[in-house]
Amino acid sequence: MKPIEPWYASYLLLGASAAGMVPILLPLAVSSSAGPVAVGIVMAAFSLGGLTAPLWGRLADRYRLHRLLLLGGTVGLAAATAAIAAVRCLPGLVGLAFLQGCGLAAASTVAILFIVEVRPRREWDPRIGWLQTFYATGQVAGLLAAGLLGAPRALTGLLVAGVLAGAAVLPVLLGSPSVPATPLERRPLLVHPPRHAEWPVSSPQRLYHHPGPGSLRWLRATVSPRFALFLAGWLASFAASAAFFSLYPVLMQGAYAVPPSLSSLGFAVAAAAGLFLYAPAGRWASRAGPLPLLRLGHGIRCGAFLLLWGLTFAPVALRAWTAQSAFLLVVLAWSFLGVGSTALVAELSRREGEGMGILNGVTAAGGVAGALAGGAAAGAGGFAAVPVLGVAGSALGFLVFIFWPSHRKEVVA
Repeated sequence: MKPIEPWYASYLLLGASAAGMVPILLPLAVSSSAGPVAVGIVMAAFSLGGLTAPLWGRLADRYRLHRLLLLGGTVGLAAATAAIAAVRCLPGLVGLAFLQGCGLAAASTVAILFIVEVRPRREWDPRIGWLQTFYATGQVAGLLAAGLLGAPRALTGLLVAGVLAGAAVLPVLLGSPSVPATPLERRPLLVHPPRHAEWPVSSPQRLYHHPGPGSLRWLRATVSPRFALFLAGWLASFAASAAFFSLYPVLMQGAYAVPPSLSSLGFAVAAAAGLFLYAPAGRWASRAGPLPLLRLGHGIRCGAFLLLWGLTFAPVALRAWTAQSAFLLVVLAWSFLGVGSTALVAELSRREGEGMGILNGVTAAGGVAGALAGGAAAGAGGFAAVPVLGVAGSALGFLVFIFWPSHRKEVVA
């Protein structure tokens, strides 16, 4: 078995463009002509595009449009990213950012389907692992590229990101597999957390299970209070961190005197370091269950955001490197949160992936709400207000799992 295929390169390029360069360069480009509120609105529009994933998933399943969705999504993402360099008005930026999110969602929705609908079950885990490695490697490379380009060349960087997304079409044309004409009767539950640094954008693993009308009916009919409590805590936690992430390069420069070149480099280092924590986190979850990981992840984030808030009152000379170290902890905590949340939902919900779909939908909604809240908080109270949201959301998540009964294992039918 050769677990690496040519079309994986498409997701390397998509990771570099949409998960690496765009989240750094797009806020910088918007902030050059508008304030933090506008940055939050534009980044929320990008995340809002991810909520179209159920539409693309249904089209893929019903009409077998996998290759067309991957091609169309990459072309749409590329065109919208490049066009942003020529747009200055906020409505235009919001529309293009939404198209970026739609394009990425369409391209990402079919990624895992190219594996589970074509390859035998014994090959799924290694192939999905390699696909995630390509995507995460692309993200790290894109963050490094964004750091080299920096704020003065943010518009040029978006053009480069658009070209990279457009180049993702070539591996698809050269080597994407042909899917069967008949769709799977039931999508198998896949417990593979997204192994790349958190950002409120679409990713291949996040969109394999997506919410739909059936998931919502199942949630209303069978969800337990415990599962509902988890979703509420997760929404608050993810939205609060998304508020910080959506403004990240602008916030680091405005609040901590960290230039975009350095903040992007710091994010790349943190994202690369986090890759080495997923395997230990998975083994820990297998031995002790997901609750210790969720408690640890939220506890680390709560402390890191508290430090980031305190640094806004410290002398400027003390802020830069300390803030970068605190943000490193924020990113590394995602390795525990991503693994723990996926494992807990799989434990609570075994019915055809509906629970995973609901988790992904709540995560996407949290990205939208967090970006809007972060922009509004920065506009009303300055950048110091944004880490306060991070403290509040992480503390709420921490409390949910501290008081979560760990001696009972509950499975929702």
